[in-house]
Amino acid sequence: MKMPIDLAVRRSSHQRLRFYRLAIWFLLPVATLCAQTVYVSPRGKDTGVGTASAPFRSVQHAVQVARSRHEHTVKLQGGLYRLASPLVLTAADSGLTLQAETTQPATFSGGFKISGWKLQDAKRSLWSAPLPNGVSSPRQIYVNGVRATRTRGLAPVSLTMNAEGYTADSDLLAHWRHPDELEFVYTGGNGIWGVPSVGLGSWTEPRCPVAAIHGTTILMAEPCWKNSTERVMLPNGKRSANLVGPSSIGKQPSYIENAYELLGRPGEFYVDTAAKTIFYTPRKGEDLRSADVEAPVLESLLVLDGTKDAPVHDITISGVTFAYAAWHEPSTAEGFSEIQANYRVTGADGATKQALCTLVPGGTCPFAAWTQEPGNVSAKYADTVTFKRDTFTHLGATGLALTGGAHHNLIEGCIFTDISGNGLELAGVDTPMASDESFAIGNRIENNLFRNVGAEFSGGIPIVVGYARFTHIAHNQIDHVPYAGISIGWGGWPDKIALPGVANRSTGNVIEKNHISHFMLDLSDGGGIYTQGRTGVTLADGERVDGNVVIDQFSSGHALYTDNGSAMITVSNNVTFNTNHDNWGSRHKDYYDGGTGDENNPLAIENNWWQQGDPDSSAKQVTESGNHLITALDQAPQELLESAGLQAGFRNLATPTPHGVAPFAPTAVGAFQTPDFAYVTWRPPVFEGGSPVTEYVVRSDDGLVTKLSAAEFDRLSYARLPITSSKLRTFTVSAVNAHGESPASLPSLPVVPESTKPALPGAPQSVSVHVQGTRASIHFGGPKENGEHVLAYAITIDPGGRKQIFTGRRIITLEGRHVTFVSLGGLDPAKTYRFGVAALGPSGEGQITWSTPSTPKQP
Repeated sequence: MKMPIDLAVRRSSHQRLRFYRLAIWFLLPVATLCAQTVYVSPRGKDTGVGTASAPFRSVQHAVQVARSRHEHTVKLQGGLYRLASPLVLTAADSGLTLQAETTQPATFSGGFKISGWKLQDAKRSLWSAPLPNGVSSPRQIYVNGVRATRTRGLAPVSLTMNAEGYTADSDLLAHWRHPDELEFVYTGGNGIWGVPSVGLGSWTEPRCPVAAIHGTTILMAEPCWKNSTERVMLPNGKRSANLVGPSSIGKQPSYIENAYELLGRPGEFYVDTAAKTIFYTPRKGEDLRSADVEAPVLESLLVLDGTKDAPVHDITISGVTFAYAAWHEPSTAEGFSEIQANYRVTGADGATKQALCTLVPGGTCPFAAWTQEPGNVSAKYADTVTFKRDTFTHLGATGLALTGGAHHNLIEGCIFTDISGNGLELAGVDTPMASDESFAIGNRIENNLFRNVGAEFSGGIPIVVGYARFTHIAHNQIDHVPYAGISIGWGGWPDKIALPGVANRSTGNVIEKNHISHFMLDLSDGGGIYTQGRTGVTLADGERVDGNVVIDQFSSGHALYTDNGSAMITVSNNVTFNTNHDNWGSRHKDYYDGGTGDENNPLAIENNWWQQGDPDSSAKQVTESGNHLITALDQAPQELLESAGLQAGFRNLATPTPHGVAPFAPTAVGAFQTPDFAYVTWRPPVFEGGSPVTEYVVRSDDGLVTKLSAAEFDRLSYARLPITSSKLRTFTVSAVNAHGESPASLPSLPVVPESTKPALPGAPQSVSVHVQGTRASIHFGGPKENGEHVLAYAITIDPGGRKQIFTGRRIITLEGRHVTFVSLGGLDPAKTYRFGVAALGPSGEGQITWSTPSTPKQP
C-alpha cells in the first residue's frame, strides 16, 4: 500500500481523495480474501501465522485469532487435537465455519494416552500401567479405538436389602482391594428363565456406588440409594408419585462393577485410584506395547454458549470427530438413578420432591422435569448452527445436546456411535411453556447414522426430543441399540391418575422416512418411535409419524409407541415387521381441556403396513383406517421400503468398519433344565465389532458345549443342550463374527435340575383374529397355567387342519397380561375360518384355544 499513498501525495487534494477511495475499494477486498481462512494443525505452532503452510497448533488459539480478525473460516488439518479445556464459541464467533480438511480426519479429543504397559501376571494375561497426571478414575478406556469394559461379575455373596444398603452373608467383599469403589448395576429388560428385571422399570438400568463396606454391612452411596429405593408414593399408596415406574429397584443387583478381584475376562479393565495404576486384560491380537490406549478426562469438548439476548448463530461445524470425552457424575454419590431416557432423579430431595409438583407437599415444578444427561458437545441459545458430516464417538455422556433456545439448526450426515448415553438430545423437559426465544423451534435432524448408542447407560436413546416445535427428523438410520430408537415428547404420565398431562407448546413435529432396526436389544417397554404427551391443539397441527420402516425389535414393547398422554398424533404410511409384542400401541384416556376420560386422546393410525392387522375402527377419537396386513416384509410397497433411511448421498455413512474386532459378549443369560435337556437364552451383543454375528457358542460349567447359528437364534431365541445327568449348572454364551469370538458372558445363575418332565402348558388366553384377504393376524396371551417355559405356539387352521409353528423372542418373553400376535397367509377369501392356538413346552403341545369363526375382509 505504500506506493499508492506516495503517489497520492503529489496530486491535488481532490485527486488524492479520489485515489484513496479507489485504493481502499480495490485493495481491501483482496486483503479480506487473503485473510478469510485460518489454518490449524496438531503439528503447527501458535507462534505461526495461521496459513496452510504455517498453521497454528491449538484450536482455541486459531478461533481467537479468527475472532479478532473477523475472519470466517478455521480449517483443521488432519490429526488428533488434544484439548486441555473445551472449545467455547459465543455470539462473538457467529458466522464462523470450523471445517476439517477431507484428506485425514480431524479429531477433538478430551483424553490422555496411557503408556508404559507392563505384564503384571502372565498366567492371567494381566497388564498394568501408571495413570498419567490429570487422569484419576476413568469410567471408560479405549484400546485401538475399541471401548474396554469395566470389570464386572455376579455378586459372590448373598445379599439382603435394607434401608442403607445390604447385609451380606459373609464379609468377603470387605476384604477386597477397594470395596468403596464398587458399583452395583440394576438392569431392566424382559425377565425370563431365572433372569429378573430389576431396574426402576424394564426400560431403565440404574447404577449406585458403594459408600463403604464394614464386615457384612454394605452401605450404599447417598443420595443415589434413597433416590433408587425410596421414591415417594402417592397418598393412596397405589403407585409412585412420579407416575413413571416403581418406587424401588429390585432386591438384587444384576451384577457388580469395578473391582480388581473381578479381572480376568479379555477386554476388561480396573483402575486402582489409590495406586494410580490401571489394569487390563487384552483381547486377542492386542499388543499393549504398541496399542493406542486412551482415557477420557474432559467432560466437554465443544460448547456453543449463547444467551437469550445474544444467541450464537450461523456457525458451521463440518467433518470434525468428537472423541474421548468423559462424564464423572455417575461415579459420585449421585450415581445414576434413572427414570427414563437417561433422565435421572438427583439431589437430596430427589426421591421425595424433585419434579413431583403438586402431587406431593413441597414438590418442585413443572411435573416430570427430572435431570437431563449432559452433552459432551453442547449448544444453548443457538440459531442456524450446522453440524455436517461430523462424528460423535467414544463419549461418556450424550453425544450432542441442543438445549434452551435452539432455533433452525441442522444436524446432517453425522455418525453417532459408541456413546455411553443418549446420541442426540434436542430441547429439555423443564420449560414446557417457554417463550419462542427459549423454545426449540424448527430444528432438523436428517440423514444421520446412529449405532451402538447407550453403550454404558443402556436406557440411552439415539434421538431424544423434549418439548419442541416444528422439528424435522428424517432419513436417519438407527440400528443396534439397547433400547428405543427415537423418543419425542414428555409429561403425559398424569393420565394414569385421571389428570391431564403437562401443558406445553409442542406442535408440528414430523418424524418421517427413518429406518430403525435391531433395537431394544437389552431393555424393554420402549419403541422404535416412542411418543409422550400432547403434541398440538388439533390433529392437523400435531405430530406426524410417516413413512418410517421399523423392523427386527428384540425385546417387548411397541414398534410405534404412543405412550401416556400422547395426543394429536397421526401415524401413517409406516412399515413395521418382526416386532415384539405390538406394531402399534396404545390409546389412552383423554383428560386434556377438561376431559373426563370418556374419550381417548385423539390419534389417527392410517395406511400402515404391518403384521398386527387391526380392523378399521373409529371410536372415542382414535381412528384406525386403511392399514394393511402383511406376512412378509416384501409385501410392503417397495417405494416405502427404499425411501426410508439414509438418502443416496449419505449411504456411505453405514459402510462396515474396515478394521473390525470380535463382538462384545452376550448378556442376561437365563436357563432351565429338564431331565433330558438344558434350555439357554440370552440377549445378543449391541456392539457386533464391525461385522455381523454369525454364531453363538453355549457352554456349561461342567463341559457341555453347543453351537447355534445367529440365524437359528433369531428364529428360536434359545439353544438346547442334551444332558446326561441332573446336576446344578451354570451357562455362558459367546458370540462369533468374522473377526473372532467374544469373551464369555457372565454366567447364568445356577440352574436347579428338574427331576420330572414339566407339565404341558395350559390354554392360551385372549385369542382373537383379524382376517384380511388371504392373510390372518392371530392375537393371543400366554397360558394361565404352566406357561413359564413356553418355547413355541402352534396355530391350527380349520377347515383344513393346517398347522404352523411360531417361535422367537416374542414367544418366550410373553407373560402376564401381555398379548402378542403372529401372521400367516394362504387363506381362501371365500371361506370362513377358525384358528386354534396352543402353547408348546419341553414336554409337548398343551391345551388349544379356538377363536370365533372369521370371514376374510378385502384389503
